[in-house]
Amino acid sequence: MSRRLLVKISLGLLFSAALALGLGCASKTTKASPPAGADGKGTVAATAPAFGQLPAPATLPPVMLGIDVLEASGFKAIAGKKIGLLTHPAGVNRRGESTIDVIRTRARQTKLVSLFAPEHGFDGQILAAVNFGDTLHQPTGLPIFSLHGKTRKPTPAMLKGLDAVVIDLQDIGSRSYTFTSCMLYTMAACFENNVEVIVLDRPNPLGGLKVDGPPLDFEWKSYVGAFLVPYVHGLTIGELAHLAKDLPRIMAVPGATGINVSDKVREKGRLTIVPMQGWRRSMRWPDTGLKWVRTSPMVPTYEAAVGYAMVGLGTQNTPWTSGIGREFPFRGISFPKKTPDEIIKTMEAYKIPGIKFLKMQAMGPDNKPRTGVYVEVVDWDAWRPTELSFYMHKQAALWQPLNPFAALTSAEERTFNIHVGSTAWYQALKKQGGKVDVASFIRNWQERAAVYQKQSRKYWLYP
Repeated sequence: MSRRLLVKISLGLLFSAALALGLGCASKTTKASPPAGADGKGTVAATAPAFGQLPAPATLPPVMLGIDVLEASGFKAIAGKKIGLLTHPAGVNRRGESTIDVIRTRARQTKLVSLFAPEHGFDGQILAAVNFGDTLHQPTGLPIFSLHGKTRKPTPAMLKGLDAVVIDLQDIGSRSYTFTSCMLYTMAACFENNVEVIVLDRPNPLGGLKVDGPPLDFEWKSYVGAFLVPYVHGLTIGELAHLAKDLPRIMAVPGATGINVSDKVREKGRLTIVPMQGWRRSMRWPDTGLKWVRTSPMVPTYEAAVGYAMVGLGTQNTPWTSGIGREFPFRGISFPKKTPDEIIKTMEAYKIPGIKFLKMQAMGPDNKPRTGVYVEVVDWDAWRPTELSFYMHKQAALWQPLNPFAALTSAEERTFNIHVGSTAWYQALKKQGGKVDVASFIRNWQERAAVYQKQSRKYWLYP
C-alpha cells in the first residue's frame, strides 16, 4: 500500500460507550492496518433521510453499521464540523432510525448543513436513469442537492462552507448499481475542494467472498460502472472507498459527466472510513439480522438484490424482461411469445449450477394472475451470480430470426457495454450470436476473478 495513502480507519468504539447506548456487545472487529505514513487527519461527512424508519427490533442485530459505530464513539469523526450528508432511505442504523435523524438529534457538536441525493432521489422513489433537480428537505428545511441531474459530481458551490461530506449509502454488490459511482464522484469533488470524506460502512448483501462476472474494460468506465472490478465485486462500499483512495487513475472517468482528478490530488485527499463491527465476509444479508430497506424502486427486497446480479445483465438490450407481473423484480424472467414451460425447458438444458427454474403465479398490472418463471438459488456455493445472464444473451439470439446484437445502434452498443463491461463478449455476441461459447468466457472470468480477489485483499476491512 502506498506510503502516501491518507486513509483513516476510524474505530473509536469503547465497550462502555456501546453499553451506554444500549447497543449491546458486538463481536471483535478486524480492520485493515492504517497505511504507513497515515497521519490520522482523515475527514468525512455523512447524510441520511428523516423518513422510512423501521420499528425498533426487540433484539438488536449482531452487526453494528458504520452509523452505529460512529454514534458509539460519541460522533468523534464529525465533532465540531459542518457537514453534508449523502444518503437515501436505506441509510438507517441497526434500529431502523434514519442517519439524518441520528446525526441531527444526537451529534450535538456537529452542524448538518446540506443533503445530497444519489440516483432514485432522496426519497428513493424515482425510477432508474431519470434525472431530477435540487429541492428542499421539508422536515428540516435543508437543501437537497441532486447528484443525478445537471451534475453527477458535487460542484464547488454545493461544497462551499463544508468541512466534510458523510456518505451513508447501501450498495447491493453489483458494479452497475450507481451508488458506488456516486461515492467515487463525490470523493473526487471533495478532494478537489479540500473537503474531507467520511464513509459509514454497510454490508455487501451478497457477502464478501462471492466475486463473479466480467471485469470492466477501461474504455467502458462511466457513471454506470466507475470501478475496474468484476461485475459482482465482493467488497463493501467502505472497502471500495479504500480502494479508490489508493489506485492510480481511478478518478479518471471519461465522458461528459465524468471526472478527471489527478493522482496528486487523489493522494492528498482526506478519507475516513467508519467500519462496521460484527460483520464477516461470509455473511449474506440474512445473516446480519438487519431489516432490508428498499434501495430503489426495483430493489425492494434482498431477493431482488440477488436477482439484480443474476439477470440484470441478461435483460440488457434484449427482449428478456424481469419480474412476474408486478412482483419478483429481477427474480422472475420472461421472453415474448415463450411460455414458462418453454423457458424452463430451454434454460435447464444449459445446466447452470446453483439455480433452479420454477413456475410461479403473481398478480399482473391488470390485477389478474400471471404465471411466470422464478429463478431460485438452491446452492449458494455452486452459484455463479452472473452466469445466467450470458446464457440469456445467447438464447435471445437463438430465439430471434436475426441476431439482435448485430443490429444495435452505436448508442445501444455503448449502453450494453457500459453495463456488461467486456468488449470481447460483445464482439463475440455480435459475430457469433447464438453460437457463442458462453462456457469459455465464464472460465476466463473466473480465472480473472481469482486474481482480482487476491489483489483486492489489501483493501479488506473484515475477515
